[in-house]
Amino acid sequence: MSEQLKDERKATLELNKLQKRLRRDVGQAISDFGMIEAGDKVMCCLSGGKDSYTMLDILLNLQRSAPVPFELIAVNLDQKQPGFPEHVLPEYLSSLGIEYHVIEKDTYSIVKEKVPEGKTTCGLCSRLRRGILYNFAEEHGVTKIALGHHRDDLLETLFLNMFYGGRLKTMPPKLKSDDGRNVVIRPLVYAREKDIERYAEARQFPIIPCNLCGSQENLQRQVVKDMLKAWDQEHPGRIESMFRAICNVSPSHLADPAIYDFERLEVDWRQGGESDVQDSQPSPAYERLDVLNL
Repeated sequence: MSEQLKDERKATLELNKLQKRLRRDVGQAISDFGMIEAGDKVMCCLSGGKDSYTMLDILLNLQRSAPVPFELIAVNLDQKQPGFPEHVLPEYLSSLGIEYHVIEKDTYSIVKEKVPEGKTTCGLCSRLRRGILYNFAEEHGVTKIALGHHRDDLLETLFLNMFYGGRLKTMPPKLKSDDGRNVVIRPLVYAREKDIERYAEARQFPIIPCNLCGSQENLQRQVVKDMLKAWDQEHPGRIESMFRAICNVSPSHLADPAIYDFERLEVDWRQGGESDVQDSQPSPAYERLDVLNL
């Protein structure tokens, strides 16, 4: 067997392995969080980046063998950024034979006008984009809006909120929009960014860079991303452990009285009775190590 054939076979095996892993991650997320139900019309929001391409690719793959029927449409928001290659996504989506829509809205000019030079444009840009996509979904009978955020995005958002917002929160796998009109899902919530990067490269997706905000230096998210990447390299398994923590929350061992009734717990203790809001978790075995600040 020639070296070229060996390389091609190796590349095929690697692609199949990545696809199976991502199929498993996405399928598990859909099952765990009830993301897609029979008869759903799912709108896949495509930016032209690796994450949204991968999300659409895996959902199309799963659709063929899903236990329930659902519809997929692809939607891209053309924000009129200078130099944006308008032909790339239509050509790619046409080759897939999927229904797609390109929404043309000049949010670029609005963002450049409203945001001072050198300031982060992501906040305003995302709000404008979200409103446009929500309106489109309602007008076209969409029941679920699928976004391409992955596991690493959730962890980055968690630390951004802690470091800069003083809140313990991240992006949920499934949510109802603030106006109550739409349900947003994140099918890649269990997928690792490094798997998505390798898959996108292997599938040779026509990646479109974001020239509006992606090139800004020293963004807070990039700082956090670099921190997590360093941890992943220096301490294998730490990222996985942190993500498990997001999925395994003990409200009684935090300090938010809005989600745990500490006052009632104190009253019940004084009365000598057992509180029905006490932690229902069994006492940990001594073999298990919990980190406490004593």
